[in-house]
Amino acid sequence: MTPSYDDLYWNSNDGLRLHARDHAPAAGQPPRGTVVCIPGLTRNAADFDALAHALTSVGWRVLAVDLRGRARSARAPDPSGYNPRAYADDMVALLQSQNIDKAVFIGTSLGVLVTITLASRAPDRIAAAVLNDAGPKVPREALARIGKYAGKPVPPMDMAQATAYVETIGKASFPRFTADDWRTMAANTFRQRDDGLLELDYDPAIVRTTRPWVLWLLRPVLWRAVRGLTARVPVLVVRGALSDILPADVARKMAATSPSARLVEVPDVGHAPTLSEPAARDAVLALLERVP
Repeated sequence: MTPSYDDLYWNSNDGLRLHARDHAPAAGQPPRGTVVCIPGLTRNAADFDALAHALTSVGWRVLAVDLRGRARSARAPDPSGYNPRAYADDMVALLQSQNIDKAVFIGTSLGVLVTITLASRAPDRIAAAVLNDAGPKVPREALARIGKYAGKPVPPMDMAQATAYVETIGKASFPRFTADDWRTMAANTFRQRDDGLLELDYDPAIVRTTRPWVLWLLRPVLWRAVRGLTARVPVLVVRGALSDILPADVARKMAATSPSARLVEVPDVGHAPTLSEPAARDAVLALLERVP
């Protein structure tokens, strides 16, 4: 499947040119609304290509964003600009640029934190939400694991080396990935330089403002934000069955904050489900059917 999308650009409140992949509803489908997909810490819009294909086929417009400092979005001149409030404000600016009153938000990992921050700052902008494999409480050991590679410099690589790199750091989370899956992940993780070699497709400074102790202190605030979100709109909590980022008890507690919240666990996947897995994809489609 070759993804079909247009490049969409908008400006942040502090003047950065930001990018999203704009996947239009399939021809012949009545428009259902807009879904905004927000990726993880070092990830980008390409991670949602397969999910976008499924959602556009039933009439949804999908805007998969590159957060500031990632892929085709501009890098912040000051690393302090990499924080959930700025990311959430960027999502509001995106909606304003497209004259969209509200959207369904799908957040993966860091995208979960951005979504619940947005729910606190601009709750009327969210029609429903998918919180994919992260929550208000993240084990310190899991954050330490991510810290071993996120933002760490790696030398320029060819595609074979890049594929081996992503497999090394991801094989515990995706034990069923094929060689083609790893090549796709490598292509989505690296960008090609002028000399043909590949480099990581994000600003290493995005990690400087990611402090585990801050997340630990913010747990009560984040729980309140989750409860506020699930009280207002339909919410789907997604957990990879092998995930160390979203413990099973935290996922269940998140889903229990409201009768309208649902939980799906994706088998044989760690952090984070791609949402193209049948269990995840079907649960997302079911959530969209509940959007007013």
